[in-house]
Amino acid sequence: MRARYVLPALAAVAALALTGCVDNSAPEPGSSAGNGAGNASSTPPAVAKDDAAAALLPDDVAKAGKLIIGTDAAYPPNEYKNEAGNPIGWGIEISDAIAAKLGLEPVYQVSKFDNIIPSITGGKVDIGESSFTDNVEREKQVDFVNYYTAGIQWASKTGTDIDPDNACGLKVAVQATTVEDTDELPAKNKACLDAGKAAIEVQKYDSQDQATNAVVLGKADALSADSPVTFYAISKTDGKLQPAGESFDVAPYGIATEKDSDMTKAVQAALQSMLEDGTYMDILKEWGVEAGALDEITVNAATKG
Repeated sequence: MRARYVLPALAAVAALALTGCVDNSAPEPGSSAGNGAGNASSTPPAVAKDDAAAALLPDDVAKAGKLIIGTDAAYPPNEYKNEAGNPIGWGIEISDAIAAKLGLEPVYQVSKFDNIIPSITGGKVDIGESSFTDNVEREKQVDFVNYYTAGIQWASKTGTDIDPDNACGLKVAVQATTVEDTDELPAKNKACLDAGKAAIEVQKYDSQDQATNAVVLGKADALSADSPVTFYAISKTDGKLQPAGESFDVAPYGIATEKDSDMTKAVQAALQSMLEDGTYMDILKEWGVEAGALDEITVNAATKG
């Protein structure tokens, strides 16, 4: 699943917290209203429970009646916080709907991105929904129930000429521990060094809005992020950013679950039910990200695809 294609730019659909750089007056689509500060739950969308999917749940989760969801909530428009600090975004609505299909109340644990998988393996959360790119290395720790495909997309200041395939010597901003940070840029940097060219200066930030702001303020030459995130950031910077090149390295997003678990089976069944009854596509269309929709919910596509 490493093809090259272009995803359409997203409409400006929600607020991105880039102080002094963007228009934050856009409305917030969707019904998700969870509190991102700790163990508060969100209001699930109007989704009918799927009894067959719910029957696959681990007994302890079914009895608790809650689905504990780990998310970073710093990657708009997929997962981020509204002005009240509540997690929102199309990824949050997907996980809300999974919980509803399973007859559970969604409860969000907001943390740094790189803490989510350890929280799953350590039994602190039931699933992780945070725009995880499903790759072979991560599959060694958790399963991924695949629900979307996204490419990598660069952006630069409007009027600049930046080529992601010729990035030697550039300053590139990323959110730390994303696939752009761990896979894409190290490979590009090695190619630069092997060719005797200047290294890429990778600027790592805790959140995507910080990485975006670095480019807007001229601290970095470009940013690299998942395509829906980059196009959204461009739409919120009042013309200050532009796409740099086309989307590339298309790969699946996955809901992270405990390996070889009943939770993996339940989440896959819930998402497949959402796909079949139209809930899945309704959410993607609402946020303008339907270009990455799947026609079947799979598990661990990185190793099986």
